[in-house]
Amino acid sequence: MIEFRDVTKEYPNGTLALSRVSLHIAPQEFVFVVGASGAGKSTFLKLLLREELPTSGSIRVGRFELGDLTRRQLPFYRRQLGVVFQDFRLIATMDVYDNIAFAMRVVGAREKVIRERVAFLLRLVGLSHKVKAKPSELSGGEQQRVAIARALANNPDLIIADEPTGNIDPRMSQELVDLFVRLNDAGTTVVMVTHAHDLVRHYNKRIVILENGAVAADGGLKQPPPPRLHDTTTIPWRAAAAKLS
Repeated sequence: MIEFRDVTKEYPNGTLALSRVSLHIAPQEFVFVVGASGAGKSTFLKLLLREELPTSGSIRVGRFELGDLTRRQLPFYRRQLGVVFQDFRLIATMDVYDNIAFAMRVVGAREKVIRERVAFLLRLVGLSHKVKAKPSELSGGEQQRVAIARALANNPDLIIADEPTGNIDPRMSQELVDLFVRLNDAGTTVVMVTHAHDLVRHYNKRIVILENGAVAADGGLKQPPPPRLHDTTTIPWRAAAAKLS
């Protein structure tokens, strides 16, 4: 699904944001990418969204080799992604329904399909009763749920979440990650970039830790089975989680 091959990114001002990063994320994986400010998380996302190109190395997402994308191909690549941002990025003048429907109208979906899909997504995120509300009438957690529904509008295979819990309270943060886990259980690949180490430790998911632009720890390529009671065997996700402590 995602392959970073010896990727380095150096900005024109000389800042080395990523250094020789190699990373494979398989279809239907759930991966937390964590690190302190300046560790390289933002650059990792910009490369994944193809807002930036690597200085060296290559990146492949599904059938797309990102370095080879033409300007014409770029919108088609981005339509394969569902992206959730920390600051929600909802359209203030649109109600909940139209914020979600907008993503489908852009790709030319029929209104009947849009109505059915939006209704389904609102049930999924628990906001059917807020369909006519404007973003200003919603809490931070509710706005983020709308943003998740919008990201799912075109049924992407990959969800990229950029600090999705950064502007909401801890209880709602866990509920949102639980929602991402349910989406992953249904077959969607999820990559969640976060600095919320305490939240990450609650989940038995792969953890990739970035430090100074390099991969400092990686929980491994496969989801491990839950550990047995009293099992003290070291397994990859535990090793990565321990580094967060």
